[in-house]
Amino acid sequence: MLNTAFRPGAPDWLDLSSPDTRASVDFYTALFGWTFDSAGPESGGYGFFRLDGRIVAALGPLTDDSALPGWTLYFATPDADRTTALVEKAGGRVRFAPFDVFTSGRMAGYTDPTGADFAVWQPHDTRGLDVVDEEGSLCWAECHSIDAELAKSFYRTVFDWQEQDVPFDGSIYTVLTPAGGGTDDAHGGIVQLGPQQTAAGTGSHWLPYFEVPNADASLAIAGTIGATVKVAAADVHGVGRLAQLVDPHGAVFAVITSAPPGA
Repeated sequence: MLNTAFRPGAPDWLDLSSPDTRASVDFYTALFGWTFDSAGPESGGYGFFRLDGRIVAALGPLTDDSALPGWTLYFATPDADRTTALVEKAGGRVRFAPFDVFTSGRMAGYTDPTGADFAVWQPHDTRGLDVVDEEGSLCWAECHSIDAELAKSFYRTVFDWQEQDVPFDGSIYTVLTPAGGGTDDAHGGIVQLGPQQTAAGTGSHWLPYFEVPNADASLAIAGTIGATVKVAAADVHGVGRLAQLVDPHGAVFAVITSAPPGA
């Protein structure tokens, strides 16, 4: 499960790039009960989604005409420059080199060798999200890859994640845990995209999961405010009830009502 200890390699930040930030604020505040506030006039339109005053995610405008709307997951690093060197060594691409965000921290963005975008956050004044793994917040990070074995090798080099392969729906699901963490520190997974998905044009991507009290109710609300269902709600034994959605601008995310412990 995610936590705010933010071991190196664990998800520690999340933001949405949108062509219409006002409309995105309206959508996500209606869906999750979040509020939104700007990071200030010097932030270029960047701001924070909050739940009960605590930061759960961030939002900013698209940075250039070629950028696509989407959620970006950030993973904790003690040294963004060293991580950048490891990404290049492992065959990834640097989308933007490390730079300082005022005194908050240092960030960099990459694309893995299979095509999935992600980023890292090296904390200074801002350690990361204020809350995870609660209703209305990020609770899981999942890489859907056109080449799961290549993706595992890449992230193993970059983050030294611990892996556990488990059978799932006729394939293998790889559970990821930060280096030195225990079973309870698992933060995400890697799954192979199927031929039907790739034939339909789905490429490698990271998918954020948000915990919700009732996945079906969340889908019903999302449908009334402009979302489309990418994967219908389904029960996964021992995991919970989950679904994938596409927001009005094309950003993909998942919701889950997690199964009680021991279920």
